[in-house]
Amino acid sequence: MSNDDVPGVAAGLVADGKGILAADETVGTLTKRFDALGIGSTEQSRRAYREMLFTAPGAAEFISGVILHDETIRQKSSRGTPLVQTLSSQGISPGIKVDTGAKPLAGAPGETVTEGLDGLRDRLAEYRDIGARFAKWRAVIRITEVLPSPVCVSANAHALARYAALCQEGHLVPIVEPEVLMDGVHTLERCEQVTGMVLHAVFRALFEQGVSLDSMLLKPNMVIAGNECPRPASVQEVATATLRCLRRHVPAAVPGIVFLSGGQSDRVATAHLNAINLLPGPKPWKISFSYGRALQDPALEAWHGRDEGLNPGQEAIYLRARCNGAASLGKYTEEMELDSVAGSLAQHREGHDD
Repeated sequence: MSNDDVPGVAAGLVADGKGILAADETVGTLTKRFDALGIGSTEQSRRAYREMLFTAPGAAEFISGVILHDETIRQKSSRGTPLVQTLSSQGISPGIKVDTGAKPLAGAPGETVTEGLDGLRDRLAEYRDIGARFAKWRAVIRITEVLPSPVCVSANAHALARYAALCQEGHLVPIVEPEVLMDGVHTLERCEQVTGMVLHAVFRALFEQGVSLDSMLLKPNMVIAGNECPRPASVQEVATATLRCLRRHVPAAVPGIVFLSGGQSDRVATAHLNAINLLPGPKPWKISFSYGRALQDPALEAWHGRDEGLNPGQEAIYLRARCNGAASLGKYTEEMELDSVAGSLAQHREGHDD
């Protein structure tokens, strides 16, 4: 595969049994998570944490790519190797978050538009020179009884499409992330309605901007009732509504759909992904994961900023990657959670020693 093979990189990111680790938290966001555990947040501690994730033995069997933050893509490992090289040497594609965050949208109280288009062409070229092979841009859509407004959906869809076009011009795979938030009291049905409307607007904008659908990935939310909804949806209801929405609004030319976890707990996110892949009927795209906290949280808790937490942290990320890799094939079982993580890693090492 050549470095300019954008469709090949996109296909590789959704290879069978693999998904993406989102490790692109801003310094502020990661500092809040460290603070909650009493871990000091410095450039060194953030690098150590992410290196722990990136070098977990066996995890590359289930992780195809890692989304990095600007700070991380420029860092070196404890051995002096650039972290992008640490990933690439395991067959993991490095990626980069390129938006500059959601900012208040003028004339639309309570809504945001994601910024970062200014100077993006030059930043993409720099990141590609460093080693990035794909990028990510997140739009944030809030649900209430009256939101999102048409202006919010339109503005964010246009920004996503412009970003995606610039990525492809610069030989990077764009991951297009329109996130309909799970915050609120909305029902499953309301989430499906809004998610469908947003996806329709996004793909229309992508078409207008000339984006090649076979050289991008979609990173959507699952269709889930709001976290304050009086009637939570079952795993099967989430799976059914999500796949129905995708079939109605996502063109078959898109090679892969890599879900965000969006605040779901680690096991619930895995169960939902597995249930979607088990549903009968056509699925013209690979359906996998691009999880952040749903992959990282158990590892962060186990690592806890301590040297002695390195092995437990790596065992935790390995287990979550393994479970989600299975879920992307519809082969996840709850028994996998009960397996001894150390035993699983030992089996992995023995298999590679043969």
